[in-house]
Amino acid sequence: MRGQAHTLEAFVAALLVLSGVTFALGTTAVTPLSASTSNQHVGNQERAAAVGVLEATAADGSLTEAVVYWNATPTIGDKARFHGANNSDGVSYATGPPNEFGRVLNETFGDRRAAFNVVVVSFDRNASRTTTSMVRMGTPSDDAVTASRQVVLYNDTTFSSPETGTISAAAADPDREFYASDIDPGNRLFNIVEVRITVWRI
Repeated sequence: MRGQAHTLEAFVAALLVLSGVTFALGTTAVTPLSASTSNQHVGNQERAAAVGVLEATAADGSLTEAVVYWNATPTIGDKARFHGANNSDGVSYATGPPNEFGRVLNETFGDRRAAFNVVVVSFDRNASRTTTSMVRMGTPSDDAVTASRQVVLYNDTTFSSPETGTISAAAADPDREFYASDIDPGNRLFNIVEVRITVWRI
């Protein structure tokens, strides 16, 4: 009888030890850098907001206007850049650009305590990529999210900045500069660029 009791106690003890080991292996250590459900939810909200900005500004044409809000004629000691660029790189803005796209960016993310970068990605006929910074607010954190949308540019697309003429004329002029090149010479299509918004909490 006593032997059976010892056997039962040993079995229960072994079961408890096994359960403890199984529980320990199934848990994950949480550190300050671990992604939480809350952080993922915030990230999803920021991505949805960025997608909303791109969709709304694409629908009313202000996204295209922002892409060609460009000074293609460099002045002495200057370089081609987005019109009114005020960042240290001389090409981009430190916040939303001074146009409708920039206003929507600032209104959308300003109240969220969120920072954002905006780049325009283009390819040439040899598939070489050029990334041009439109807004540079800093280095994104590890939990940053990105949304993007393509914008079709045509040879007869005119600048929305004080720069005169079409983007194709500027790209063909050795004294002027546009960040994208003509990928389909002889046809109406000029280039298809991609606008990327990266957002993170500050």
